[in-house]
Amino acid sequence: MNTKEKDLKYIMHTYGRYDVALKSGKGATAYDEDGKRYIDVSSGIGVNSLGYCDEGWVKAVSQQAGTIQHMSNYFYSSQASDLAEKLCSLTGLAKICFGNSGAEANECAIKIARKYSFDKYGAERNEIITLKNSFHGRTVTTLSATGQEVFHNFFFPFTRGFKYAEPNNLDDVKNNIDEKTCAIMLEVVQGEGGVNILDKDFVKGIADICSQSDILLIIDEVQTGVGRTGKLFAYEHYGVNPDLVTVAKGIGGGLPIGICMCGEKLKDVMSPSTHGTTFGANPVVCAGANYVLGRVSDETFLSEVEKKGAYLEEMLLKIDGVKNVRRLGLMVGIEIENDAHDTAAKCVANGLLIITAKDLLRMLPPLTITTAELDEAVNILEKTLKEN
Repeated sequence: MNTKEKDLKYIMHTYGRYDVALKSGKGATAYDEDGKRYIDVSSGIGVNSLGYCDEGWVKAVSQQAGTIQHMSNYFYSSQASDLAEKLCSLTGLAKICFGNSGAEANECAIKIARKYSFDKYGAERNEIITLKNSFHGRTVTTLSATGQEVFHNFFFPFTRGFKYAEPNNLDDVKNNIDEKTCAIMLEVVQGEGGVNILDKDFVKGIADICSQSDILLIIDEVQTGVGRTGKLFAYEHYGVNPDLVTVAKGIGGGLPIGICMCGEKLKDVMSPSTHGTTFGANPVVCAGANYVLGRVSDETFLSEVEKKGAYLEEMLLKIDGVKNVRRLGLMVGIEIENDAHDTAAKCVANGLLIITAKDLLRMLPPLTITTAELDEAVNILEKTLKEN
């Protein structure tokens, strides 16, 4: 059996796969098992922030794997403590907690918010407001936090304690707040929801409400963080100071990691046995993340991300069949006249690895992608749209 046949026989069908078996890659270029070449503007849904097999990242990971590959969290790890120090220094946040995915990071933030409120106000103050059209993960609790009805099925009973407000409608947020509200959780760009960029006044308004009422502000930066939007974290575009920030995807550069960061007033909320993970803070993963953060936190690097994003937007808007582009940095949603899912599959057949978000095409290219590679991606998309 070939790879596809084995997959269909032995792996649960939880993904609608494209008809491609990838074998290798370098930068923004990937190759399948037949040697066919692709330009990848999906980067593993924003995970391969430095592209495939960046030499510095490979060296950092390989050296750590040959030193010590894993240890229990009962022991100290220099790779983990170095990464925590860098993140706190860069953000002004106080402490972090390691996990293995965005969903785990969001679970951790939810637990911290509820425990803070429990300790200070009692057990009844436990509700969290999220936004409609949001996406926060696929565990039972983070599915419940996700503000999309389509996800609230099959896996009953879902975790209680969540309310959903309309994006960019501050009055609706206020109407959902009561004596039980302990936190408000949002993505400043709703990635899975269709690359919806929240209004600055709306986000600032929420931050003000949270500050005045001791309600915690949680920013989910799983897809937007680590340079994706042209800032180290997307909340920096909004001039707010969150109490909790969750990070995953791009910070690992290709290895699984989830991080929950908290501000000063939350740094001592969690104590031994209130949270834990076997693989969180894995030294090999942290070695890769340390390298990624060192590269991406550079202001010149971040400036280049924005320049590439602006160039890509300009080129996309010249294509017949492209109606609109939603973009922040290199987080790009493309409204087209044709069906996005059908177009994405045809793009893949034409050598462009692209994904969708709702009824949009979505590009999350490696932050290191070159202008020539962006040109090639745009050309393939244009060719595909003409074929439709």
